[in-house]
Amino acid sequence: MVRPAAACDNGPVMHEELEDYRWLVSAAAAPWLARCQAASASTVALVRQLRRELTPARTHLVLEQCELRQRAAVKFDAAARMFFTRQGLEQATDHELARCKAQRFPPGQPVADLCCGLGGDLFGLARRGPVTGVDLNPIHTLLAAANCRALELATCRLETADAAAWPVNQCAAWHIDPDRRSHGQRTAQVAFSEPSLDALRQLLRVCPNAAVKLAPAAELPADWQGMAERQWLGSGRECRQQVAWFGTLARYPGLRSAVVVDRQGRVSTPLVGSADASCPVAPVIGRFVYEPHACVVAARLTRELATECDVQAVDPQVAYLTGDRPLADLRLTTFEVIDVLPFDLRQLRRLIRARRIGILEVKKRGVALDPAAVRRALQGRGEEEAVLIITPHARAVRAILARRVPR
Repeated sequence: MVRPAAACDNGPVMHEELEDYRWLVSAAAAPWLARCQAASASTVALVRQLRRELTPARTHLVLEQCELRQRAAVKFDAAARMFFTRQGLEQATDHELARCKAQRFPPGQPVADLCCGLGGDLFGLARRGPVTGVDLNPIHTLLAAANCRALELATCRLETADAAAWPVNQCAAWHIDPDRRSHGQRTAQVAFSEPSLDALRQLLRVCPNAAVKLAPAAELPADWQGMAERQWLGSGRECRQQVAWFGTLARYPGLRSAVVVDRQGRVSTPLVGSADASCPVAPVIGRFVYEPHACVVAARLTRELATECDVQAVDPQVAYLTGDRPLADLRLTTFEVIDVLPFDLRQLRRLIRARRIGILEVKKRGVALDPAAVRRALQGRGEEEAVLIITPHARAVRAILARRVPR
């Protein structure tokens, strides 16, 4: 029997499929998963054995789970003990960002994680106190519960239910990750999410203390803009998500903020301000060029970063900054300038050969160039490494040859 898809759901779930996932998280599947994860050269023999002794669906689940656990290692330290679906892993908040977000929720008080998926944010919330994970997809709640057991998080409980109808008045605050796939296509628009925008508004009326996870490019509805804090969160070199904070969870209502979390769990100082402020432009390129983190750029807070770090813009329309001192800051990457010249492939080719640069990274902003094509055209020989930054400056396109400065 097929159950129709609905809010927080990613498609119909058949009874047989759910039974196969129940088998996957049971003790019966554990030896197969362990054998698959330990396999190397004998993978072909293992697949043959799986196909002899298991159904095709369960063979597929075992092999897929081993692949997903390997991929999940960049998001979760305990990935080898956890359970995933392909789409669930793609959408899951990694453990460092989840821990950062959970710090805003009241410790020790009951909270809810609506549309919890496989449990990325749920795990962070569970470490601060009791939390209920809610999802309409029974496979999600099954795997999230198994993951809570694997992580020994006794403060979690799971419910298979419609998030739009869940009684948020039972908790001090709630988090939700609405499904952002409209008719099978990803969308950044809140209006096309599930639960619907009207359902989210109703949940906020019942309990105003909330965090709504959004795509980085999403725009807030007009009625949210004055009361919500919009925060962009980044890790690695990417902007991972936007969160709209409401009620007591909003530290800067009506403003924007940006935070970077690294793999060691270090959290940057929040950058807070309003968008679209112009940034003073440097008359010349300094000893260093700085690239703001992607979440700072997404939040349109480059001016605030420049002001705080006492540096200037390379160009008024481009998110590169410049100054004369190295900066060790999670919110930006520092490059030490080697040379600055007009963008001319022949001049650059001579310079790269003279400096014996064999490994060249090409970055660009504000110019219509293909970095891969430029790198191929400038391919040099040698053992040195460098970064070529192509950007407008002083009404001309400049090529800045530089090297990365470690933090």
